Amino acid sequence: MKNIKYIAVTIGMLLLSVNMTAQGCEGDLPIATDSTKAPSVIIFGYIQPEYDYNFTDAKDNTFKFKRARIGARGAFYDDFAYYFMLEASPFVGSTGDAYLMDAFVSYTKYNWAKVSIGTFKQPFSLDVATPCHSLTTIDRSIVADQLVAPQRDFGLMLLGGNNYTKFNYWVALMNGRGLQVKDDNTKKDLIGRVTYKVTSNLTIGGSFRYGYPIPNNIEDSRTSVGAEFLLKLDNLALQGEYIYDEGAYFSGATGGCGSTPVALGEKRDGAYIMASYSVDEKIQPVFKYEFFDPNLDLKDDGSYMERMTIGANYFFNDKVRFQLNYQANIDTVVNVDNDALLAQVQIKF
Repeated sequence: MKNIKYIAVTIGMLLLSVNMTAQGCEGDLPIATDSTKAPSVIIFGYIQPEYDYNFTDAKDNTFKFKRARIGARGAFYDDFAYYFMLEASPFVGSTGDAYLMDAFVSYTKYNWAKVSIGTFKQPFSLDVATPCHSLTTIDRSIVADQLVAPQRDFGLMLLGGNNYTKFNYWVALMNGRGLQVKDDNTKKDLIGRVTYKVTSNLTIGGSFRYGYPIPNNIEDSRTSVGAEFLLKLDNLALQGEYIYDEGAYFSGATGGCGSTPVALGEKRDGAYIMASYSVDEKIQPVFKYEFFDPNLDLKDDGSYMERMTIGANYFFNDKVRFQLNYQANIDTVVNVDNDALLAQVQIKF
C-alpha cells in the first residue's frame, strides 16, 4: 500500500482545481444589480437526510442529517453582494444547535480585485472549495476534514478571476480560531489558493496556509501546502489532491463537516484520487482512493488510514439526487471490520 501512497502523492503534486469564485456552499457570487433597481434576494438551501450502516457495531447505525441548510444571497445596489447561511443539522458543529455558518459581504466591481469580509470557507483545497451539495461522494476526503481545520473562519479575502478566466486566486487573512469563538490573540492566519486552466479539460493549482492555531499562543506556528488537479474528458472526471501539514495544531478544533478530529504528530499528510463517469444525465458511478497519515514520524503505530469508496449517484433531476457509497477502510488495526455503507438523499431549493 505504501507504493500506492507515493503514486498518489506524485500524481497529486502535478495538479489542481475547480474554478469556483464563491466562499460559501451555493456556487458563484451573485452578480451585482444596477443602482437604480431594487436589491436582489435569492433564498436557497438544501437538506441531506442520510442512513449510515457501520460494520463495527450495531449501535453506530443511524439515521441523521448530513446537512440541513438555508440561506439568502444577492446583490445590493452598485457592486455589493451578500451571502448568508444557517446550518440546522445537529450533527454538524460543536454544539448540536443551529448556528450561523457563512455570512459575508463582497465588493465585486473589479473582476481581478474583489473583496469579501465576514465568515466563509478558508481558501485552501479543491475538496473544501467544492460546494457541499456538489460533492461526488457523500463524505469529503479524510485529509481535507482533518487538516483543513477549521474549514470556516472570520476574515478578509481578496480574490480575482471567475469561471471563464484561465487564472484564479484567493488570498485571505483570517482569525485562525474557527466559528462560534472570538479570536484571542493579535496573530492572524495567511491562507491562499491559486488555480490555472492549462487546457479546457485540465485545471491545476495549489494552496498555502501559515498561522497560529493554538489559543493564546503566538509562538507555535503551523504551515500547510497543497496541490490539486481536475481533469474532464467527455463524461469522465478525474481529480486528486495532496496536502502536507506541519507544526502546531489545536486539538480542540472541530473537524470538517462534523468529523471527529484525530491526534496529530509534528508532520502529517494525505491525498486522494477520484474518478467518476456520467453514464447519462441520471447515473454516475464513482471510485475514490485516499490515505491519511496523522504522524509521519511514527510508523506502524495504528494511526495510518486508507479508504476506498465505491458508489454511485442517481440524479432524479437537477434538484434531487440519491447517493450510495460503500467505504472500505484499511488501517493498521488488526481484526477490526470498520467498513461502512452510506445512503443519502439530497434536495436543493
